[in-house]
Amino acid sequence: MTATARKTFDLGTEDLILEAEGGVAWLTFNRPQARNAMTFQMYDGVATVCDMVEADPSIRVLVLRGAGGKAFVSGTDISQFKAFTEAQHVIDYEARVSRALNRLESVKRPTIAMIDGVAVGGGMGLSMCCDMRVASAESRFGIPTARTLGNALNVTNYARMLDLVGPMRAKEIMYTAKLYSAAEALAIGFLNQVVPAADLESTVRELATNIAGNAPLTIQATKEAIRRIQVQRRLVSTEHQDIMLSAYMSEDFKEGVNAFLEKRPANWQGR
Repeated sequence: MTATARKTFDLGTEDLILEAEGGVAWLTFNRPQARNAMTFQMYDGVATVCDMVEADPSIRVLVLRGAGGKAFVSGTDISQFKAFTEAQHVIDYEARVSRALNRLESVKRPTIAMIDGVAVGGGMGLSMCCDMRVASAESRFGIPTARTLGNALNVTNYARMLDLVGPMRAKEIMYTAKLYSAAEALAIGFLNQVVPAADLESTVRELATNIAGNAPLTIQATKEAIRRIQVQRRLVSTEHQDIMLSAYMSEDFKEGVNAFLEKRPANWQGR
């Protein structure tokens, strides 16, 4: 494969940075002041990036990473949930996020999540859509909504978690709301590798370069075959919105959002 010159792409926002060199594209989530929490527009941007990557034949691998060294992505920007007053707001939000995650999962290039710091909530969701996950030893993982917001996942995200860690661990992750160390995440099959933070970028660069040098059609066929098998086992998310709405439209969710933004423990009532 012939190496390409360094490229930068205009995404129309400073919150996402896309660069490419040597057959590898690097997407950086660039809100370090907010631990790279995702705005709705950033989710849209992920889908746009996938379109750009597929349109560029010189790009063979896409790497996702977070700026600042403290977070890959710390979740969705919770302040946006204050505007949720009716079921359609929830449905529209989940549809928006699903478009981004489905696009990332199906992009016709191998993807690697390079995780340094926390990958929680939506950050863990984004990393689940990548083909491989490599993390620094100090990284932490989890979906702590049972402790923080009191919402629920789209059924497709439950399916992704089941594919990676199985039902027992998926329930543990959701029920306990704990944050897992990188070593624990590796042990349950969520991560491919854990390395010292100082070695993370060089390790991912070497892995991506190795993959970029292999037969692209073999890799593309493998990725698409596995994706289709996984999709065949999944529920149609729009037919199971009642599960998601039962949490999002609750008094507990309103309390969870307020408590999170006010930096206090939530007072759960189960209603």
